[in-house]
Amino acid sequence: MTTEDFTHFPVKTWEKVLSKVKKAVVFMDDKCAETLHWCGGAAVLLEAGARNLKEFSSFEACGVNEPKAVFVFEEKLCEWMGNMNYTAEVMHVPVVFAPVSQQLLLTPMFAHLFPLLSPDLESINAKRPEKKRFGSLVDVDMHALPVELQLEIKSLASALNSVFEATATKVESFAVGPMSRIIAGELANHPQAKNRRKTAPNKASIIFVDRTMDITGAVGHHGDNLVEKILSVLNPLHGHVTDVQVDMLELTSLQRTPHSQTTLAPGCLAQTQSPAAQTLWEAMLTNKHKEAVMEVHRQLVETASKEKLPIKMSMGRVTPEQLCSYIQLFRSSWGALESHCGVLQLGLATAQTLRHPSLLRWDACLAFERLLLQALGDSDFHAVLRQLLPLIKPRGGEDSTTSGRSREDESGPEELILLLVYLYSLAGEAQPADQHTKEVHLEKLEMELIGALTLVITREIELSPLLQKLTGCANPEELTTERAHSAVEEMFVTLRGLSHTRDHLKQLHSVYTASDGVHQATYRPFLRQILEEVFHPDRLECPDIEHMSGGLTDLLKTGFSMFMKVSRPHPSDNSLLFLFLVGGVTPSELRLIKEIVAAHKPGTQVLVLSTRLLRPTDIPELLFTTRRLLPDIGV
Repeated sequence: MTTEDFTHFPVKTWEKVLSKVKKAVVFMDDKCAETLHWCGGAAVLLEAGARNLKEFSSFEACGVNEPKAVFVFEEKLCEWMGNMNYTAEVMHVPVVFAPVSQQLLLTPMFAHLFPLLSPDLESINAKRPEKKRFGSLVDVDMHALPVELQLEIKSLASALNSVFEATATKVESFAVGPMSRIIAGELANHPQAKNRRKTAPNKASIIFVDRTMDITGAVGHHGDNLVEKILSVLNPLHGHVTDVQVDMLELTSLQRTPHSQTTLAPGCLAQTQSPAAQTLWEAMLTNKHKEAVMEVHRQLVETASKEKLPIKMSMGRVTPEQLCSYIQLFRSSWGALESHCGVLQLGLATAQTLRHPSLLRWDACLAFERLLLQALGDSDFHAVLRQLLPLIKPRGGEDSTTSGRSREDESGPEELILLLVYLYSLAGEAQPADQHTKEVHLEKLEMELIGALTLVITREIELSPLLQKLTGCANPEELTTERAHSAVEEMFVTLRGLSHTRDHLKQLHSVYTASDGVHQATYRPFLRQILEEVFHPDRLECPDIEHMSGGLTDLLKTGFSMFMKVSRPHPSDNSLLFLFLVGGVTPSELRLIKEIVAAHKPGTQVLVLSTRLLRPTDIPELLFTTRRLLPDIGV
């Protein structure tokens, strides 16, 4: 078995759907549409004979001359039909996985599934008798979760099982983190998984990892990756979690006006029909920033030359203006534009990112994060946290007027929240302080921070999507000081729990290397540590990478190993390894995984699965505004 067999699985599942869509109106929800988006888009349905594609909603219908319809997902079908005498054919196909790259499969259906945090533990315990309350998230089991979250986890385990069933693959499940432990256990105990242990000819290992084991890597701006920046600065594609809108105006003769964006459909990153565009996308996703930009430049030059367009080469650094000048050459040739539209869209995404004004803030955030990293090794957490206080002030105030800075040059509420998340995720790495003094000083400082951030939010001219979700207000006129203060207080409750997410780990409990006087303090990616343990030549057993037993034989083997020489399963036993990041993976981590595998065990194939491709700003939404215990399951 190869990773290619698994990345082709989503396309094969869509082929089953395509066999039923001739002369049909197809209804689907946003999550399913996003999966289709990365498997060829609406064009593949229409080419297969579908008459139309509509949102899966009770407000949509088809005409009398369109008697047949295919529904992808089935939750409210009977309720919406409104008449039990009606009949419908419901076909179940696991269209859950989106093949974003050769190395990555995403699950848009579970994009908002996120590991639990300490406030969630308090909610779980509040409904249990005092003697049966859990001491930590590690103790929480499947049956203690709300029904909605249980169904979400069972659906994910079932979707994963369908992949392994279709490919006749026996998998050994491992987990790092409380939520991963529950998911891995559910997969290991799936009835079909038990049968595959006896008959499946193919073998693989899968390691589930909670995103909360390393929030630092998700919110930090240290990633030297082009796609990470594209996802951060360009607007999301409507109804999608992963893809973005690419402004296509450069490829037309239209003048830029306030209404031009609404008259022209946006481009995107998902270019599944062009081999050249797919190759370019892979390079953008897993190469370093500079290398990726050079590859975009090379592809555009090569494509323009192939089409005999009058390209003017220039030496030196690649600029967004240079990329746009190459792209604009294609306006004169409709055939060339149509043939290379995929590469051109990726080129436009690159150019628009490189010249985006907010990209300047990326380097500013990175610089301040490095200062905080250095300070953590020299001071206690209270002292380092206090360094944020001077930054937390309303934009456009007197200080900015006297210094000549614009609002865009100042830190907005989102950046300030990101810095708070970054710092609290590293709180356990700071120099220890006297416990009593630490608590008293920290509580007082947090009250100052809460007050300062409340003021910043209430002074905003316009509320960003994050602030709207955080406060429950659509515009500044609705927002009161009390409402903002309450939202920020709740945010700090979650922040306090971030520093304890690795407390239960015995070995992999740090993501920080302090300065030694010669080298600066550095962030140590959690995934790097996991893979170095997995690929260690001595096959060492890491106590934090827990094997999830799937049957009596495994239980006996685990028990006997305590007093007999019985080898327990190890993640490196198989040449095919799946890494499932519960809560999201960053583009920088994809490159990291690729580099570590090539350096330590090039013969191993690694396929990354995750709930979403993360941008730094996704994390505050998942931490502070997502109903982790009560996900929306459409019922």
